[in-house]
Amino acid sequence: MHQNFPDNYLLSPEVAAALKQNRPLVALETTVITHGLPRPVNLSLGRDMEKEVRSQSAVPASIGLLDGKVHIGLLDADLERIANAEEGIRKISSKDFGIALARHEIGGTTVAGTLFAANKVGLHVMATGGIGGVHRGTTFDISSDLVELSHTPMIVVCAGAKAILDLPATVEILETMGVPILGYQTDVLPAFYSASSGLPVTASVTTPLEIAEIARSHWAAGLLSAILVVVPPPADMAIPSELIEQAIQQALDESHQLQISGARVTPFLLRRVSELSSGASLKVNLALLLNNARLAARIAVELTPILHLKPHQFLT
Repeated sequence: MHQNFPDNYLLSPEVAAALKQNRPLVALETTVITHGLPRPVNLSLGRDMEKEVRSQSAVPASIGLLDGKVHIGLLDADLERIANAEEGIRKISSKDFGIALARHEIGGTTVAGTLFAANKVGLHVMATGGIGGVHRGTTFDISSDLVELSHTPMIVVCAGAKAILDLPATVEILETMGVPILGYQTDVLPAFYSASSGLPVTASVTTPLEIAEIARSHWAAGLLSAILVVVPPPADMAIPSELIEQAIQQALDESHQLQISGARVTPFLLRRVSELSSGASLKVNLALLLNNARLAARIAVELTPILHLKPHQFLT
């Protein structure tokens, strides 16, 4: 466990106790709450993800920025505060910590931001919906999620990259950066809303224990990259790829017409796809988030004793 971390990190009593007692922990990103989902669904989803983690005997650590501190583990009042914050709340990627902390801004952490903060205090597993990646139509709009995955030793459970992205290019970047993609009970990369993108994973795995053992062996070999675990959305909620692609293409066309760019692109596209799919994409998004949190907790339960009994110098 990391014994030292910056003074502007604040651990909740529950998270601090879990770290001290070597109990399994799961980091949860919060931009899904601050930017990804409409109110009041965002707050109920944040609470439900924490419940799913606890249901598997692990401790949730939702991460966000409040009052000049990086909070590792949000109290329910804090979760409510970031969910209901007014305009001006910042998406916290790797580049944004200093600005938001100095200005005492409220911030929800992206995958990259969550990876950075969680690793800083000694967490090894996180759950999210979908990672960022390479945006369609450009080779230069690449999410910092991919960079952070390349050098942060954590297990990240997701439903693949967001379907609004260029999935083949995203997979190529992950391969280039040495990030293995483990398909949980699948041999193809999920396409977030859909079960399959048609792209192969690095390896297929069948149990949380197998994932934990691969991660431990990966890091024990001296590699420092994350392990990306991709999980198809629940079968009864998944949307056929050809149907969701129509909505994505229309949303992309509209974003170009409106000249939407930068950090505003993904929230706009996700909102429009939900509207164009009559809410179907939102339903599958919520279902996969809970599914991913549940699996992440099961992995953390298997990984924690392995790392505790066989620690490695860069993980301690």
